[in-house]
Amino acid sequence: MEFFLQTPAWAKFQRSLGRRVHELSGDGWSALAIEEKNPAGTVLYAPYGPVAPSAEAFDAAIAELTDVARRIGAVCLRIEPVGLDPAEAHTLLRSRGLRPAPANLQPELSWVVDLDGDFKDVLADMKPTNRNLYRNIHKKGVTFRATQDPAEISVLLEFLHQTAARNGFKPQSDEYLTAVARSLMPTGAATLFIAELEGTAIAAALAYDSADTRTYAHAALDDSHRKLSAGIPLLVTLMADAHQKGLKHVDLWGIAPDDQPDHKWAGFTAFKKSFGGHEVRYPGTWDLPVRKTRYRAYEVARKAYQLAKKAAPLARKAKESANKLRKSRG
Repeated sequence: MEFFLQTPAWAKFQRSLGRRVHELSGDGWSALAIEEKNPAGTVLYAPYGPVAPSAEAFDAAIAELTDVARRIGAVCLRIEPVGLDPAEAHTLLRSRGLRPAPANLQPELSWVVDLDGDFKDVLADMKPTNRNLYRNIHKKGVTFRATQDPAEISVLLEFLHQTAARNGFKPQSDEYLTAVARSLMPTGAATLFIAELEGTAIAAALAYDSADTRTYAHAALDDSHRKLSAGIPLLVTLMADAHQKGLKHVDLWGIAPDDQPDHKWAGFTAFKKSFGGHEVRYPGTWDLPVRKTRYRAYEVARKAYQLAKKAAPLARKAKESANKLRKSRG
């Protein structure tokens, strides 16, 4: 699989936001890394990178990335390596001086549908409900179309606002997704799929394409037409289009671990798994401190903040209890 966040198209988009991007490669490895700012200072971040299929290639990639990080004065190098054996990755990373980052920036678990062979085989792996909706929803007046007109991103934005209001989550900003559309859609690196009921949009999904993989990135639907379940055949249409274009995989992005039924992604996970496919596991996000003293200070400050954040509710409860006791005593 080629990871979209490691493609020239993503580098071009990041530069359009005014960020400095470094594209590196060597014998058997490649890496796209972005200069980012956080409370610690500058961080050199490689989303789903470096791509290195062996320990030797990984070491070569880390050596060059570390040189860049030192040159730009970065506090740390932040990576999400792919290509390493998942069973051995954590041991290898720790042995090279890396440590888990404060949080995973990209999903550690993803769900991928392979498109090899006939598309009827892909359909056969889905739940019957998904296949039936895809084959029959046209009888209810629902049609689907694909567009690479950046102006139509407004369709998705409207539905994302509805979903955010309903579920209480914070989507990426309109400005960010509009910039994504302007940079990626005209070049064919991103496509917006829209479901319409008698000509009126009722659902939309944005996908990114690399050389062999389509990534299902953002999707939402109109609350007033939820009973039609248009999001299901819309995703199948997205997959069928990818198959027709000769792509080999559809990455449905992050899922929850099996042993965490109360995870905030549990509902999304059940939805994604209903399309067939398999789990892909990554090592997660790791830091290699470059300016070690400053990185340690950042870690101490972050941990102190987290402790204070956890203690705040307890302090409020204690104060409320004290006030109640004082009032009861008159």
